[in-house]
Amino acid sequence: VLINQIGAYIVNSGGKRLRPMLVLLAARACDYQGKRHINLAAIIEFIHTATLLHDDVVDGSELRRNQETANAVWGNEASVLVGDFLYSRSFEMMVAVEQMRVMDILSHATNRIAEGEVLQLLNVHNPETSEADYMEVIKRKTATLFEAGTRLGGVISGVDPQQEQALA
Repeated sequence: VLINQIGAYIVNSGGKRLRPMLVLLAARACDYQGKRHINLAAIIEFIHTATLLHDDVVDGSELRRNQETANAVWGNEASVLVGDFLYSRSFEMMVAVEQMRVMDILSHATNRIAEGEVLQLLNVHNPETSEADYMEVIKRKTATLFEAGTRLGGVISGVDPQQEQALA
């Protein structure tokens, strides 16, 4: 029940859903004709939502998109646990795709995102954080899932490694 409540709250709180759209667009751009790209788009959105839930707890955020964060409504424990659920569910969905390259891309992406969170935490009160360090945090926390999504669109379409790299 709690997972459904928080999930509905997050879905109804807005957002542009750019990451899953990029999966769908990349797959179609590579002439993919199946339906598995829809699951990949959902996986990307689940991972993104999990990172938002965890990020709001770490940052102590009470507002996102001009609405109370899930942790402000249900508490930190519920937010972390639902974020964990979304992560684990996304990995179940990855396994169902039955492509090792998909799992490779997404496991690498989740590691990079976690590294970005740690880098941000290490520099949160450091006034001497360089622009390069700041950009590295953004690259890991934000750009990583965009890159993973476009790569997945190519992988599901069966493109060669050079084409996959070009999509990144």
